[in-house]
Amino acid sequence: MQTQWNTFEADSEYIAGTYKRFPVEIVSGKGSIVRDRNGKEYIDMGSGIGVTAFGISDEKWVAAVEEQLHRVQHMSNLYYTEPCARLAAMLCERTGMKKVFFCNSGAEANECAIKAARKWAAEARGADCFTVVTLQNSFHGRTLTTLAATGQDHYHELYRPLTPGFVSVPAGDTEAIARLDDTQGVAAVMIECIQGEGGVIPLQREYVTQLRRMTEARGILLIVDEVQTGNGRTGELYSYMHFGIEPDIVSTAKGLGGGLPLGAAMLGEKVKDVFAPGDHGSTFGGNPVCCAGALSILSRIDAKLLSEVREKGAFLARFFAESGIESSGMGLMMGLKTKRNAADAVKECIDRGVLCLTAKDRVRLLPALNIPQETLERAAVIIRDVCLK
Repeated sequence: MQTQWNTFEADSEYIAGTYKRFPVEIVSGKGSIVRDRNGKEYIDMGSGIGVTAFGISDEKWVAAVEEQLHRVQHMSNLYYTEPCARLAAMLCERTGMKKVFFCNSGAEANECAIKAARKWAAEARGADCFTVVTLQNSFHGRTLTTLAATGQDHYHELYRPLTPGFVSVPAGDTEAIARLDDTQGVAAVMIECIQGEGGVIPLQREYVTQLRRMTEARGILLIVDEVQTGNGRTGELYSYMHFGIEPDIVSTAKGLGGGLPLGAAMLGEKVKDVFAPGDHGSTFGGNPVCCAGALSILSRIDAKLLSEVREKGAFLARFFAESGIESSGMGLMMGLKTKRNAADAVKECIDRGVLCLTAKDRVRLLPALNIPQETLERAAVIIRDVCLK
């Protein structure tokens, strides 16, 4: 007699215990509504941590992916594929960046950005100029190198020694970076314009402007990590566009692929030719199916959609402020300060049919960019009631 399948039990027995999952098995969905094994519906206010940019089973995205699957699902990067080249062209045209390296994730995009910065700095400023400065409270990934770049000590504790050559300084302190450059040589400064995993905390515009001015004057590269903030999430295509700066390197992932693994490191004028054949690579980077999905996503993040994202973000900020709940973030990337433990609040939201996230001591919201207003309002009421308890 065949044993009845139990996903929870199989997960516990066979999958490495790296995730503290909620006791919910999602099996289907459409748009911003998902369903579990028992048929219960939930409003998805997390979008797979900012990945499913147009929600679940988006028809245009599915059609683009399926069409490419019937052509060719993968070729090595020894050969050309059209979706890869088209996506790179679209990214460069939309940002003013010059070249793109495709990979599979945000951490890999940040690894590429760091490698590009160190190679460029060694050639332009000398082999001893390799330090990458990041900000305290930042998060840049879970590889050993991107953990070293992450400015939160508790992520480091289990994995020392980390990759050397990284220093984290407080946000707002450009003088600390200048001193490091004077004493040991700084290759690049790497920032998130909104520190997502750090609590959804935006940087001050004046600081970002001053930082860009200082790095340009000193010949230091500026890398902006747009893994979570990018691809329309904040109401601009990339969050740095709110700040009126032009980075030298931009990393992104998450929402770019719409649900398929895809990361990108976009290289600006200074570093566009830093890599030669063999300097870097990725077996799956630029996969034609992932790129076809991303083309569908990116082509629909237009001025109208970005305006709607800003309007929906403004609605949420106003709604929670009127309810006495402090919020932070931009667009549809929001952190809420709760009167109770944020993890407990998220658990109760799940019980009441809303999927949310946490970021440090805050409830974090990352809904699909096209979430219907009525659905957003229903979720907001439930989240408000839970957060005020």
